Amino acid sequence: MNSVPKLSVQTFSVADYTGWPDDERWELIDGVPYNMSPAPSIKHQNVVMTIAAKLKAELKGKPCKPFIAPVDVILSEHDVVQPDLLVVCALEKIGEKAIHGAPDLVVEVLSPSTALKDMREKKALYERAGVREYVVIDPLENYVQRFFLGADGRYANADVFGVEEDLPLLSLPELILPLAEVFEL
Repeated sequence: MNSVPKLSVQTFSVADYTGWPDDERWELIDGVPYNMSPAPSIKHQNVVMTIAAKLKAELKGKPCKPFIAPVDVILSEHDVVQPDLLVVCALEKIGEKAIHGAPDLVVEVLSPSTALKDMREKKALYERAGVREYVVIDPLENYVQRFFLGADGRYANADVFGVEEDLPLLSLPELILPLAEVFEL
């Protein structure tokens, strides 16, 4: 099943979500459940691992903590997502089983089955929830879109980066991702 909403007129809450089977992966956006299968491609996972390793090394000993999926990020009573990568700098948001509140940085690596949801529903959710920086990586076309939350609480137009460029992370000013390394080119 692709990343499509479960057909239902009913909306669900975090309490409903936590009662679903552990062997299935779902996200809940505006109370609508989305199936997280099938598993991502090998290229997708390589991009995630490359960035995760860089974040882990660069943030060692600093107050911000990186995480990779699957980890629940509870943004509201009707919104639970599992971003590919995220960084949380307010450590009080880190719970025993979930992140409670907006991460500082969210990175989604596009898959054909989830790309539309990542660019539409999740982008709107992250903006509404106050995620400072949202980075979307296309591992097939080798480019990156970066959205940063403005003073008005909205994402401006995306900054677009190609494979030959470095991606400075605005929410983590000391951190720069060389995209040739990220895409392993």
